[in-house]
Parts: sequence; C-alpha cells; structure tokens
Amino acid sequence: MPKKVVGKKKVVTSGGAGKSGASGSSLFKKSPRNFRIGGDIQPKRNLTRFVKWPKYVRIQRQKRVLFMRLKSPPALNQFTQTIDKNQSSQLLKLLAKYSPETTKDKKTRLQAEAEARKGGKKDGFVGEKPVNLKFGLNHVTTLVEEGKAKLVVIAHDVDPLEMMVFLPALCRKKGIPYCFIKGKARLGKLCHTKTATCVALTEVRKEDFQDFDTLKKNFMAQFNENLNQRKQWGGGLMGIKNQHMMAKREKAREIELAKKANM
Repeated sequence: MPKKVVGKKKVVTSGGAGKSGASGSSLFKKSPRNFRIGGDIQPKRNLTRFVKWPKYVRIQRQKRVLFMRLKSPPALNQFTQTIDKNQSSQLLKLLAKYSPETTKDKKTRLQAEAEARKGGKKDGFVGEKPVNLKFGLNHVTTLVEEGKAKLVVIAHDVDPLEMMVFLPALCRKKGIPYCFIKGKARLGKLCHTKTATCVALTEVRKEDFQDFDTLKKNFMAQFNENLNQRKQWGGGLMGIKNQHMMAKREKAREIELAKKANM
C-alpha cells in the first residue's frame, strides 16, 4: 500500500476556500478566460493592419511614404511649407468675399446688361465693376507677368507638381506675395469648381484693405524673403526600424572608438 503523505492541512475560512486575497472571500474567484475555439468571446483588437483597404487608399499611403523616403530638391520641397490653420482661416475668409459669380448670377447680369443696351446705353454696363478672384494657372501666370496680381495663393497638392514649380519663382521676381495652402479642393470651392491649382487677387475693396495688407506683409516675410526655404531639401526620412538600426550601429561605433582611445 502506498504511504500516506503527511502534511499541513489547508485551513478553510468561513468566507471561502484557501487564501484568495486579503479577506479570503469566495466572491472574487480567479476565472481565467479561454480564447480557443468554442471558448470565450475574443477581446477587441485594433485590426487596421489586417484590413484590405481599397486600391486608391493604398496608393495614397504608399505615395506619401515614398515622398518621405526620397530626397526632394528645394523647388519641390517648398510646396510642403504651407501656412498654419489661423492664417488659412483668415485668408479663406477674405477670399470668400471675392468668389466669382455663379452661373445663375451670370445669367441675371447678362439679362440686365441686355435690357440696358436695349434701353439705349452704349456700353451696356450696369452697376459697379465686379471684383472677383482670378483662377486657372494660365490666367494667374499672365496676371503675375503683367504685374496686375496683388496676392497669389497656390495649392500644395497639385499633381503633377512640376507644372507649378515656376510660379513661386516668378512671383519672387515680380515682387508679388504668394503662399501655399493645404488643399486644392478648398480653392476649388471658392471658384465653384472641383479643384483649383492657384488663385489670385488683383484688387480689394476699401473695407478689406487692412486685413489684406496684414496678410501681404506676413506672406512676404514668410515666403518671398525666406532664403532658407529655397535651400532646404525635403524627404530622406527612413522608417522607424531603420532609424533604430542606424542608432544601434552608431552606438557600437562610438564604443569601438572609445576602446581604441583607451588603448
């Protein structure tokens, strides 16, 4: 017969079996979950990296990562130096006052002009001359070359970017303040189109002159007279794994140099 193992008996308290916590209460029993098939419900996890995203989303993200990795010259990198949120809100608020007329407004104006001509007026012009935003790359370029533009606003996400590279240099040459703003769709909304690469103001009303003058001075200092912006290269940022690897190599190299110095 096997020998009986003699040991200390487990003391059972009135609250429950064994020592479970300080009080020994059986209300708080440990019940580990089982996440195998037929077990407990799986916990909520972040499944973003397992999602099969649409092709256009994947291309957008890959393109963004590619631009971070590749080095870009200052002429292209300057498009990433956009104005901040406060400046953009002030600028868009000002530009919204000078949005071009809609198709309905144009029809009304042409009808009024036709009636005026019919009434005997030679020029057929009714009311004050409208002050509107000028948009379209060719139109804005002509206005800048002729010196008629007072402020040029350029979208940062024009594709291909090479078609807009000459415009900032032309604005600097002519002494016309310019700036980069996020979103060609925001400029397009002002012009009643889907997107707009750039817009220009040729004149403003008296009540907006102070705000316009402040923005002009800020943009002249921030973009036209900023020499660092014309020399700063962009991109060249490696991934987090590569950064850690390079830091590890650098640390090993420093240790090796320290050993050689002590020898």
